[in-house]
Amino acid sequence: MASDDDDVNERLIEVYWQRLRELIVVDRVLDHLEFIEYDQKEQIRQKARTDGDIAATNLLISAVIKKPHTLGWFTAFVDALKHSGCYAAAEYMQVNPPRPEVEAENDTCVKLIQLLSPSLVEMQTKEVCLHCFSKGLLTQEDSDVIETITTNEGPWSGARKLLRCIVRGPPGWFSTFLDILRKTGHKDLYELTGGPSDFDNKGSDEKPSLMDESTASAAAAAESCDSSQLMDISISEEPEAAAGGPEKADIVLRDYQKDVARPALEGENIIICLPTGSGKTRVAVYITKKHLDRRRAEGCSGKVVVLVNKVPLVEQHYSAEFLPFLKPSYKVERVSGDCQLKISFTEIVKNNDVIICTAQILENFLERSNNGEDEGVKLSDLTLIVIDECHHTQKGEVYNHIMMRYLMQKHKNRRLKKEQKKPVPLPQILGLTASPGVGAATIMKKAEDHILRVTTFLSFLFTPTVCRQNVISLYPFQDPFGDVIKNIMNAIHTHAELSPTSDLGSQNYEQWVVQKERIAATEENQKVRVCAEHLRQYSEGLNLSNTIRMRDAFSFLNKYYDEEIKKKATPDDEQDIQITDTERFLFNLFKEKKEELQKLADNPQYENDSLTKLRSKVLHEFSSREAARGIIFTKTRRSAIALSQWIQENPKFADIGVKASHMIGGGDQSVVKPMTAAEQRDVLTKFRDGDVNLLIATTVAEEGLDIAACNFVIRYGLVTNEIAMIQAQGRGRAEDSSYTLVEVKNSGVAEKECVNEYRINMMNKAIDKIRALDQADYDKRIFEFQIQAIMEEKVRMIKKKQKHMQYEKCEVKFSCRSCSRHVCTGEDIQIIENMHRVNVTPEFSQLFIQRENTTLQERLLDYETNYFIACKDCGQRWGSMMLYKGIDCPCLHVKNFVVTFNGKKISKCTKWSELAIKFPAFDYAEHASRLADNSDDEDTD
Repeated sequence: MASDDDDVNERLIEVYWQRLRELIVVDRVLDHLEFIEYDQKEQIRQKARTDGDIAATNLLISAVIKKPHTLGWFTAFVDALKHSGCYAAAEYMQVNPPRPEVEAENDTCVKLIQLLSPSLVEMQTKEVCLHCFSKGLLTQEDSDVIETITTNEGPWSGARKLLRCIVRGPPGWFSTFLDILRKTGHKDLYELTGGPSDFDNKGSDEKPSLMDESTASAAAAAESCDSSQLMDISISEEPEAAAGGPEKADIVLRDYQKDVARPALEGENIIICLPTGSGKTRVAVYITKKHLDRRRAEGCSGKVVVLVNKVPLVEQHYSAEFLPFLKPSYKVERVSGDCQLKISFTEIVKNNDVIICTAQILENFLERSNNGEDEGVKLSDLTLIVIDECHHTQKGEVYNHIMMRYLMQKHKNRRLKKEQKKPVPLPQILGLTASPGVGAATIMKKAEDHILRVTTFLSFLFTPTVCRQNVISLYPFQDPFGDVIKNIMNAIHTHAELSPTSDLGSQNYEQWVVQKERIAATEENQKVRVCAEHLRQYSEGLNLSNTIRMRDAFSFLNKYYDEEIKKKATPDDEQDIQITDTERFLFNLFKEKKEELQKLADNPQYENDSLTKLRSKVLHEFSSREAARGIIFTKTRRSAIALSQWIQENPKFADIGVKASHMIGGGDQSVVKPMTAAEQRDVLTKFRDGDVNLLIATTVAEEGLDIAACNFVIRYGLVTNEIAMIQAQGRGRAEDSSYTLVEVKNSGVAEKECVNEYRINMMNKAIDKIRALDQADYDKRIFEFQIQAIMEEKVRMIKKKQKHMQYEKCEVKFSCRSCSRHVCTGEDIQIIENMHRVNVTPEFSQLFIQRENTTLQERLLDYETNYFIACKDCGQRWGSMMLYKGIDCPCLHVKNFVVTFNGKKISKCTKWSELAIKFPAFDYAEHASRLADNSDDEDTD
């Protein structure tokens, strides 16, 4: 049984975990630890050989604190540190750490040595090693290892080992090392590290102080340039102009950034593919500034549009990147759907040099121009387009639409040149990505083809990224709550005569249920349809109980059944809505099991093991880091909110300073209340400022968000593709950031993550092969893909046109998904703002009832959505009631109907975009006039 002392000692180790990682020499400590099994020692040693001491120390410390503890384990650990020469680590374990100011000064000296190591390796290694040993900076074993490495691998390798060893030395090691450099005749290195320039005064034996004025200056540089993050970009500022003008910030790129920027500076279209956190956006700012400078020098204006795929990135790129460096010389503006600017986007483009916007806004105005509208924007109006996260130029995404316009005009220009006509000017294109991915490829050739398709519009530059990850798997655990849910589901299977083909709660099962519900709806088999709908909710409840607290899962199911029962009565309770035998069976089934589920949900004994693993990981991160700041990625909005509440309600997290908040998407397709863009910005600002240090987010936060202090990332039961994996890893920007995958039951994430690692390796190899192509072969293959892309687009447009011609409004009918009642035809539907399909006919108004919608909030638009509309007969939701410019407009959601065309039911129609019909625009004036006439008639009566 663990004693109180054991708990205190564990806590001490967790608090100083980060320091131990820096100070422990794994091999030597293991030699003196008898309570760790031989096999585990070998595993740790292997980790040290492959990944280094810092990575191996994690395994070592985990083995030390693993329960059950042997008697005297902590004393044995401290003794092992002493006997292995890790005296500084032993001091921390004996609660005798250096004073904070000494510790901070030492950290600066360590960073300085790391920063200057490329020059310091030129020392006379054997001579310096001998002096370091005599002065106590190195142990005998250190000295022997350095001598062996120097003999076998050369003096530079030996010097690197020496530098790694001395930074673990006793207090005062830095001054002693400077003195050794002076005495061994290393004048340049001595002065480089901060020694005074009176080197020739050999009569003095006075040691240089630990931090004299010169050293402090060099150390200040080390403070601002973390050795593990040499990919950051340094900024130099010019003195204020004599005339009192504003300060100008000049962007200074690192060598690798200059290399990737060079083709773009020469006017080429390129993709810059660099690891997350390596400064892609800053390179884009640099290229933008040079592009505008060059255009201005040539006497013509430049026009740059920066495209992003998420609203929060608009503000981030504007405030943190483009505005600070461009504003003194150029006009910079940002536009998104959440923007308060009410003037035309066309005017914003005309009046500014750099416009940062969501891609959909540019696409909308390109389409307006294509349709001949005055308020449009043309590609020829722009001189440079920067595409952030450009791997999204695939399939039907908006980036793809924009680039197809570009590509088709580019080929028209070739024809114009042949005809000796003036081509249409096209902008330069700059793409940014951390990973182009491999698509659906399973073999190298397909991976190459996928990457070439991404680069169809551009050239390609690439620097590989490094994956740092840890997978936490689960052991089987008792799950009586889940067993009760499965029993209910099996009872429903029997009632509906259904035979599932996969494990209950799995992703395959959910797909199977959705398919059954869709088929049953088109076949008007209401028994199977309603059972499938309830099975889908139980499957979600099962997933929630595996992911978050059982009481959250129970609350979800209980709320669902409360709402289903409410549907069976009109709002004024004047009449009951029809309840079928199957619905009565389902209601009673939940009612019978409700008390048992409630009791299990309140019993923490059976809480899922995923939460336990997540709790341990979060506690470890916040205990072992001086300033932890992390992101937990989870699959659903509901789980993000529930996890945030769980952390906020748990005093263990509060005790170590965890301040949690959640961030979810802004679309309102989910039944969970979405976050507005303003709410998302507020959370991100708090996270950047440290007011929130743990963000629980859905995939909305995966791409592009730049939080420099984020030092750990956890994917909690969530794995998608290799691009998302790289993006999620990249959210950890700080030194020594970690990436952890916590497995959740039935998620299969561990297996998927292995597949993603394989796909990342395949992607890197495919990129290497593409880069090895000679220019002629590369150009030929790219040209073939360009022609293919154009032909595919033409075929798609022809099919789309034929589909529009085929689907006539009068031939499309809509019936209630639940009770199959005929509702309306396509002739009754109009469209508002090219988005909302409404039915304002008097006949339709007699078919539905209204219920209050508590999940939606007011929007900053010309309409509000405050009510659901539902079938009078069965209570099935049909859509929402919009208040548009003072008029109630019933807005239909097509997923709630069975759609029939020419007497044939369409099996899948969940979005209006899948129904190729061009509905007429809502005639507001005509409808308002009719309502006014009706009102006058009523007043007359």
